[in-house]
Amino acid sequence: MSALRHEREDHAVADPGAVPAIATARLALRPHRLADASAIAESLNDFRVSRMLARVPAPFDRQDAEEWLAGVTSGLVPGWALAITTGDDVHIGAVTFEERAGGWHLGYWLNRFYWARGYMGEAVQAATARFLMRMPGVEVHSGVFADNPASLKVQETIGFRITGLSEIYSVARGAMVPHVETLLSPGDFRPAASRR
Repeated sequence: MSALRHEREDHAVADPGAVPAIATARLALRPHRLADASAIAESLNDFRVSRMLARVPAPFDRQDAEEWLAGVTSGLVPGWALAITTGDDVHIGAVTFEERAGGWHLGYWLNRFYWARGYMGEAVQAATARFLMRMPGVEVHSGVFADNPASLKVQETIGFRITGLSEIYSVARGAMVPHVETLLSPGDFRPAASRR
C-alpha cells in the first residue's frame, strides 16, 4: 500500500501556493473575488475578446462568470487566476496558470478597451516572473490563435518560443481554428527591462 501511495505522490504536480498580489508600474494584479462577476461578464461578452479564447462561449453572461469564479476562488484547484486592475481595483482582465495534462499552462485576456497600451505584456511578464519564483525549473505551455499576432508578441517578448502548429476548437467561434503552440523552457524567461 505504501508503494502505491508513493507512486501517486511522484506524479502529483507541485502547487505554486496561494494567488499573490503583484504590483507593476501601472497595474495591480490580485486574487479574483466573486464581486468581479459583472466586470468579467462585460469583458468576455465582447466577441472581439472571446473569439481569441478557446473555452469561452459567446455570448458570455454573468452566470458564466459566476461559475468560473466559483472554481478559481475556492482554493480547490491548483494554479493561479490573477485579476488585472489598473490600480482602481476595477477588473479589466486575467492572467492564469493552470495545470492541465501534467503541465502548467499560461492563459490571459484583457478587456478590449484596454488593448494597445502595453498592459497585457506588463501583466503577463510580472505574473510569469512571480510564478517562476514559486515554481523554478518548470516548463510553461501556452499558445495563441494564428490570427492573434499581438498575443504571440506578448509571449515571445518574455521568452516563449513556437513549438508547433495545430488546430483547436474555439467555443466562441464554433469552429476549429489554427493555433500556434508555444513553450517557455526553464532558463528562457526574459525579465522586463528596467525603466530609467
